[in-house]
Amino acid sequence: MPHDHSHSHGHAHAHGHDHDHLEGGSERKLLFAFVVTLVMLVAEAAGGVVSGSLALLADAGHMLVDALALLLAFLGARFASRPADARRTYGYGRIEVLAGFVNALTQFALVAFIVYEAVQRLFHPEPILSGVMLVVAILGLLANVVVLRTLHGHDPDDMNMAGASLHVLGDLLGSVAAVLAALAVRWLAWNWADPVLSILVSMLILRSAWSLVRRSGHILLEGTPEGVDLGDVQRGLLEIDDVIVDIHHVHVWQVTAGSRMATLHAELSPAAEQADQARVLTAIKQLLSERWRVEHATVQFDPGPCPDELEGCGKAGPHAR
Repeated sequence: MPHDHSHSHGHAHAHGHDHDHLEGGSERKLLFAFVVTLVMLVAEAAGGVVSGSLALLADAGHMLVDALALLLAFLGARFASRPADARRTYGYGRIEVLAGFVNALTQFALVAFIVYEAVQRLFHPEPILSGVMLVVAILGLLANVVVLRTLHGHDPDDMNMAGASLHVLGDLLGSVAAVLAALAVRWLAWNWADPVLSILVSMLILRSAWSLVRRSGHILLEGTPEGVDLGDVQRGLLEIDDVIVDIHHVHVWQVTAGSRMATLHAELSPAAEQADQARVLTAIKQLLSERWRVEHATVQFDPGPCPDELEGCGKAGPHAR
């Protein structure tokens, strides 16, 4: 985002220091989750073919997508830890958001496949070996619990880990459905339970996937972070010091997890001195950090009427004065 650098302004360079969760810890968790998911994918695919269970095959298909998603998340975490360079001054952290966005989109395709297969199975039921189905489903359930436990506790703003956790949660629900379907087929002879439970799980996956698409898409569009009201930011900064005449052109966005940015213009009283600028700059950065978790702020001091407005720019929208 370009800024007019003809005026005095300050920077807080903290955006590169809040990604410890991506360096080492997240990578190891994602790699472990990928290996376990890959093993269970093979087991459930074989079990689904042998038993004739759609729920197992659907869960195996889900795990295939999840294995690829976890691999993508692992690569995203690894690339995100790379330092910034001249071409990518904010580094590669946004790869985690892209990974989360792509992971969520794959869930939509998976849901469509499962629902189609389930409808076909309802009209053309096939015999199911419930014993094999139950054993494999329980093993898949246990594996998903272990993986989800491993990924638990990530930063709520981390779209990459959120996307990976969403996939594993979908796997867990699929395994639960497979266990319930196996019990229904084995003890009640309800063969229809297999495709019906597959459809119900798909609807739960769809809801979570839509939520992740909205969250990650909002970040990619540089929307205002959750819990931040630009009006409150403007009013709060105006109350910092009596020499502040106006706060305008306020923008707050998020590059990636734990990396909120802000730019704004501050007009000071004509009687303000250089010492007043330094004091106000420190106070603005402190308030942005403490109240809205903004650790990288660019502040432009206007010596009078905003030059952007004089040029006819920036008058539209809620950020204008």
